[in-house]
Amino acid sequence: MRPVIIANADALVTMESRHVIRSGYVVLEGSQVHSIGEGAPPALPDALTVDASGCVVTPGLVNTHHHFYQTLTRAYPPSVDATLFPWLRALYPVWEGITAHSVRLGTALAMAELFLSGCTTTSDHHYVFPCDAEPRLIDAQIEVAKNLGMRFVATRGSMSLGTRAGGLPPDSVVQDEAVILADCRRVVEDYHDPDPFGMVQVALAPCSPFSVTPRLMEATATLAAELGVRLHTHLAETKDEQDYCRRHYGCTPLELLHRTGWLSPRTWLAHGIHFSDAEIRTLGDAGVGIAHCPTSNMRLASGIARVPALRAARCPVGLGVDGSASNDSSHLLLEMRQALLLGRLGAGADGFSAWDALELATVEGARCLGRERALGRLTPGFAADVAVFEITDVAHSGAMDPVAGLILCAPAQVRHLFVAGRHVVCEGRISGLDVGSLCAEHRAESLRLRRRVATHAR
Repeated sequence: MRPVIIANADALVTMESRHVIRSGYVVLEGSQVHSIGEGAPPALPDALTVDASGCVVTPGLVNTHHHFYQTLTRAYPPSVDATLFPWLRALYPVWEGITAHSVRLGTALAMAELFLSGCTTTSDHHYVFPCDAEPRLIDAQIEVAKNLGMRFVATRGSMSLGTRAGGLPPDSVVQDEAVILADCRRVVEDYHDPDPFGMVQVALAPCSPFSVTPRLMEATATLAAELGVRLHTHLAETKDEQDYCRRHYGCTPLELLHRTGWLSPRTWLAHGIHFSDAEIRTLGDAGVGIAHCPTSNMRLASGIARVPALRAARCPVGLGVDGSASNDSSHLLLEMRQALLLGRLGAGADGFSAWDALELATVEGARCLGRERALGRLTPGFAADVAVFEITDVAHSGAMDPVAGLILCAPAQVRHLFVAGRHVVCEGRISGLDVGSLCAEHRAESLRLRRRVATHAR
């Protein structure tokens, strides 16, 4: 692989001490950052030089929570104005129809959108396995990630508690717990790379307290400890979830987490909105991470996560775009803007800064995923994951602070993006991907799913 020199950056944001290097450069050698500096870069024979004039250069952004398949059901009319439980009940009948082909298209589309928003590492939480679908859906996602060159944390999700047993999802999309655990082991053994720089890692991810049993939560935690992988789930997203846990388990969601052995630094939780002061201290003491999903939290009127309090308690707090049916977007830079604005609504104008939002999407996201020694910074020896954002367009002209301007102005798309030193976006185009054809196939599959539901409803 040729060395890469990213030169003449208007602002080079390394994420070290909130310092910005003006007129800076980054040198990438192989899959890691070799050097950074101010002024003219070193002369390297055979290097690819990328001119970053008029650009802000940041570490590649990290997305800590998503549901790729949901890109197929964006703005679905029965769910548009619903809160979480009615939203799920409206969408489960659509999701019953997904196939491995659906998952491949949803994954490719979501990753393409993430790439163009500066994301180089993403997690995905796939938990829908319809009874009549091909079972190896996580494999389909990993195949797409490898082909596109995305750094990927695949979480093998699960649902085992259907409506007949008192859960929320229909029985047509839940699996037997023995089947779930066997496939979790298989996926980890087949794909998980424990190296901090690994391109594919696997975590285990029961969906939520209202879609899996405490028995499965506990067994999954035990298996994850045995296999040395991380744990992920939705928790404390809505008051309905709190009521469900009290009614069915006689405890709060966090108490359920404690009972089932999940209070661990290997755990990160999606949403984490409805925690008391004492619970936040408990999470911080245990080192549990939170994937903050501001757009989804607002879209479903779930509430405002107490991000400053969680960070003060030493919880790693990353950023997640969440499923593109509760956000309708997979644009991580837009999510940073939402985090900034929602953070200020909750904590005051001086309680959450543009730097805070950028940290969620870089260094804190890396901490959430257990990758803080490899990802989230532009530092020699860290991964060669770099985003180059142009700020000379009409939306950013006149922005005086490069970090605040990148986040407060209309969200940009990257000019260049590198993952492990590979040039995955060049001059705004994703290498090796016909985006137009992908969108056409994706729209056709979305239409098939909607027509299927309409036919079954007759």
